[in-house]
Amino acid sequence: MKKITIKIEGMTCSACSSGLEKYLKKQKGVLDASVNLVMSVATVSYEGVSIREIESYIKEAGFKSNGEFKGLVSSGKKEESKTKIIAFGFLTVFLMYIAMGHMLNLPALPYFDLSTNPVDYTYLLLILTVIYFIYGVDIFKSGMKNLLHGMPNMDTLVTLSVFCSLIYSIYGIIKVVSGEVHFIHNLYFESACMVIYFIKLGRFLERKSHSKTKKAIEGLVQITPQKATVKQKNVEKVVSIDEISVGDIVICRPGEKVAVDGVIIKGLTHMDESFITGESKPTLKKKGDKVIAGSISFDGTVEYRAERVGKNSTISEIVTVILNATSSKNKLARLADKISSYFVPSVVGIALLTFLFHLMLGNTFSEGLGAFVTILVVACPCALGLAVPLVSVVANGMCAKKGLYLKNVESLENGRKIDTVILDKTGTMTYGKLKVHQVYSYSNKPEEELIKIVSSLEKESLHPIASAFDKENVYQVEKFKNIDGMGIYGEIKGNNYYLGNKKLLEKEKIMTIGESDYNNLVEEGASILYIVENGKVIGLIGVKDTLRENMKEVVQELKARKIEVIMLTGDNEKTAEKVSKEIGGVKVMANMTPIEKSKYVKQSVEKCKNVMMIGDGINDAAALVNATVGLSIHSGTDIASDAADVILMNDNMSHILDFIDISKRSYRIMKQNLFWAFLYNTCMIFLATGILSQMGIKMNPMIASFAMTLSSLTVVFNSLRLNKERRM
Repeated sequence: MKKITIKIEGMTCSACSSGLEKYLKKQKGVLDASVNLVMSVATVSYEGVSIREIESYIKEAGFKSNGEFKGLVSSGKKEESKTKIIAFGFLTVFLMYIAMGHMLNLPALPYFDLSTNPVDYTYLLLILTVIYFIYGVDIFKSGMKNLLHGMPNMDTLVTLSVFCSLIYSIYGIIKVVSGEVHFIHNLYFESACMVIYFIKLGRFLERKSHSKTKKAIEGLVQITPQKATVKQKNVEKVVSIDEISVGDIVICRPGEKVAVDGVIIKGLTHMDESFITGESKPTLKKKGDKVIAGSISFDGTVEYRAERVGKNSTISEIVTVILNATSSKNKLARLADKISSYFVPSVVGIALLTFLFHLMLGNTFSEGLGAFVTILVVACPCALGLAVPLVSVVANGMCAKKGLYLKNVESLENGRKIDTVILDKTGTMTYGKLKVHQVYSYSNKPEEELIKIVSSLEKESLHPIASAFDKENVYQVEKFKNIDGMGIYGEIKGNNYYLGNKKLLEKEKIMTIGESDYNNLVEEGASILYIVENGKVIGLIGVKDTLRENMKEVVQELKARKIEVIMLTGDNEKTAEKVSKEIGGVKVMANMTPIEKSKYVKQSVEKCKNVMMIGDGINDAAALVNATVGLSIHSGTDIASDAADVILMNDNMSHILDFIDISKRSYRIMKQNLFWAFLYNTCMIFLATGILSQMGIKMNPMIASFAMTLSSLTVVFNSLRLNKERRM
């Protein structure tokens, strides 16, 4: 199965996005499709078809493909739109003066007086209407195109309403010119013009608001430099970023940005990685350390070997992760989409029935048409369509600023329900940067030799404990294998070696020695490794880690919120209890293998607990998958393959609280948006039918178009309010 994200042009409301999504899912070779209205993209999973065929499906559905999504680029059309909006704003004031000035007893314009020159007055309105119709031609094209493709949208409603107004008004002109001057009061030219203008104004304001929600993603897309210095045969050459290949040696000097992901092979510097981690404190980078594209070198020159370029870079993966998260749909979004798909046909049906009822009740054709047009204009699927995805984009942007990257929108929904937090110890509650604390030798091998043997074995391991040992100047290891949750095995110079915990010794039926030394290390809170050579324990090594800086405060805050905190670890119980004491006391589950951790998390979820599992993303993959929300503390590369739902790219554990808070606030605002969108459409459509006209409560197309614009903006501004709310 392949996956591609395509930039879409021509979507104006949720009816467009849900219609396109449905259409794509029905096509041959398309396994799944998700259309993001806010980001204007379609993410398609496919097999057995080409990208060109998928683009042809998009065209058949009435939209335009702008090729594969490669980043958010600001459009130069915005300034032009702003100029037109202002110009037509003045023209609208002029139109209102001509059409309604007499109601306020304002002086009439010479030659265009409603009472003295009715024919000239109607001709002027017709000319102005033609100008507005040219201005709104994109709305009409979209409306008719979507109607013909069986996917009517907001533009379809507007098109039907203004053209009905136009046709009836032209009929009115004919009547006025032929002497029936009273028909001048039945013209809807100004209403049609107002509808077009308010639609344009609303979309202009929406577009500006949408751009605020996408700044975090735009910043990631634009963070990497366009050029870099490559070293080829000791000769430096400036090339574009697209010319860099895996294995090239790239130079980064003070003040410059890292061009591609890589590993430092020479030099030392402090790097600013705040654009990804959300932390402004520079990180020391030396030989062997990984660097991420977009990082800024502060005080040193380094040479690094390019490892991940183009689509494989961390930046590209993060953009893809965010895009997928904002494109995925939770229950609320799916509900809104379902309603939107039936919304436009239902509104047209209600408008037609209302028109017929007015005629049946003996009202004039003009009154019936007025109600018909008003219902079409006031109904707003845009508000429904924006209610959830806009909040999702804002929330993802907020999380990205804190170094939190969400892989799906379900995690945003589930985060609000968390009542249990399960933490791995090594590499999660602690930094995972272990150091050798104590070495006990039970053979004639000196301490240095034991450490060299352990370093050789750990060189092949991915476990956080391996970081405590130097990987330089080590022995060649053969037949290496990892023994999950217990340790590792390898052969060095014909000797068999095991390295691991007590469970490993029990499994291999190896007799333990040095019980008092073991207990001393346990009392000191060290993680303990037995060194076994040819079936006999020859040494004991204790390595110690340090708690993350604000771990205690985070745990206490979680407990204050009535969230149960549990620590899972492969370490022995005494070591685990010592760590638990340091952070104020949590429930401890010690001596656990990765499989046992996974089972524990699964059982907790089955007991109807909403579990957030927090791990290092390596040994905790199965447990992360089984949790309600899996969050991994990440090293900074290869996030696409991470098993977690949420990835924290820095060491600040307080951002776990931020994630829960953002989840709660965003879900609350999503529900508010849907409530107001439903309430607005229900009330406005009811008023537009004219049922309350006898009570003096009336609505005309001009007021309807303004109300429709206001409803969309209410949803937009309520969504942006998420940015301003503080931690709960």
